[in-house]
Amino acid sequence: MELFDNLALGFGVAFTFQNLIYAFVGCLLGTLIGVLPGVGPVATIAMLLPATYALPPVAALIMLAGIYYGAQYGGSTTAILVNLPGEASSVVTMIDGYQMARKGRAGPALAAAGLGSFFAGCVGTLILAAFAAPLTEVAFKFGPAEYFSLMVLGLIGAVVLASGSLIKAVGMIILGLLLGLVGTDVNSGVARYSFDIPELTDGIGFIVIAMGVFGYGEIISNLAKPDEEREVFAKKVDGLMPTKEDFKNMVPAVLRGTALGAALGILPGGGATLSAFAAYTIEKRTKLKPGEVPFGQGNIRGVAAPESANNAGSQTSFIPLLTLGIPPNAVMALMVGAMTIHNIQPGPQVMTSNPELFWGLIASMWIGNAMLIILNLPLIGIWIKLLTVPYRWLFPAIVLFCAIGVYSTNNNTWDIWMVGLFGIVGYVFIKLGMEPAPLLLGLILGPMMEENLRRAMLLSRGDWSVFVTRPLSATLLAMALLLLIVVTLPSIKSKREEAFVEE
Repeated sequence: MELFDNLALGFGVAFTFQNLIYAFVGCLLGTLIGVLPGVGPVATIAMLLPATYALPPVAALIMLAGIYYGAQYGGSTTAILVNLPGEASSVVTMIDGYQMARKGRAGPALAAAGLGSFFAGCVGTLILAAFAAPLTEVAFKFGPAEYFSLMVLGLIGAVVLASGSLIKAVGMIILGLLLGLVGTDVNSGVARYSFDIPELTDGIGFIVIAMGVFGYGEIISNLAKPDEEREVFAKKVDGLMPTKEDFKNMVPAVLRGTALGAALGILPGGGATLSAFAAYTIEKRTKLKPGEVPFGQGNIRGVAAPESANNAGSQTSFIPLLTLGIPPNAVMALMVGAMTIHNIQPGPQVMTSNPELFWGLIASMWIGNAMLIILNLPLIGIWIKLLTVPYRWLFPAIVLFCAIGVYSTNNNTWDIWMVGLFGIVGYVFIKLGMEPAPLLLGLILGPMMEENLRRAMLLSRGDWSVFVTRPLSATLLAMALLLLIVVTLPSIKSKREEAFVEE
């Protein structure tokens, strides 16, 4: 009964006219900016944080939370329509979503992303409300050794996920890990692999590489083809809503993605990105029905599962923030900043000392998810209009938006040149048949892996056995090893290669 009393308090706070307006503004801004390639939730919240200074604490956090899951949602739109990840967790949505758009099925792909996100968001919020306190116990059990092992499992999963040769996939992950090493050493403060270039001492940003490799690389590849061979937006869009068969395929995928995203979202370092990658990997391992489109060629499950997972993960990632005061990702770190500005100390005491803020924020998530679906399903037709724009007009616009998005994160022209360089690298990857998704996961997880490895080594005084003597860490490593053995078995390997053969 206590839960219902708390939720009644929360809805009482969230349903005030002022807070409803701020939730709506947050969702609308988040979606609009999420649709622009290159401007993810981190950049959006960072830019709009000063605008919340004058707001009451509850309204400020409700608005920022709306921007967060609005941008998560909007990122899938660009991923599906123009093959650009709005942010990290949209990388896997592109694989099948973009292929669906090329086949004239952009409407069902966007609807699958929207409905999956709505369901997963509601479930994630329910979990946050019901299990916030007990679920923090799970996060407490994870030390540096466990985080390192979890990330090893994530990288092995990325190898399974990548199309084409296993050797190429492993090579891309290693390249991503190496790019993640560029910058300043956290422990010693010494610049590494920066070649005396001041701009490289902060490392190479995720957005720079994602926009270059995926965005500019795809544009160069398309411009290299004659007009009649460019399949980018050639086909007419048939219907806006998924068919009965699509729904039959989607529902189990959405349920699996939601469950996985909700679980991984709690873990710092996991969150929406790892959830989306893991959900896609699981769908790839699930047997295809007779007549179902192969993965990588426009399977609706490849859109619904990662979108559900990243939305569930983005909701449950509030658990460590609100109950432990630990930000599990960059967006939550900005939320900590917003709370500190308003003299709120993030941590377990928020629930007891400021219940209006805690439960008001949770109730606003349900309202925000409903607003997103009401806002976005009618707008599918507008996003589809992008498909009718001639490519000669579209590609300069994409180049411009990417440049603006990249420049706005650091206000640095160096980043624009870097995007151009990685665009050429992306084109080379396309020519060599190399899947860039594992490179991005290696880049994201690399610095976190290094930090947790060094922490584990410091705590164990250099004893490497800490990774196998701790039961949870040993279990995660065993799962990673098992996955690696399974994927290298000749029968599995041949089936995996068959699944990735292009039509």
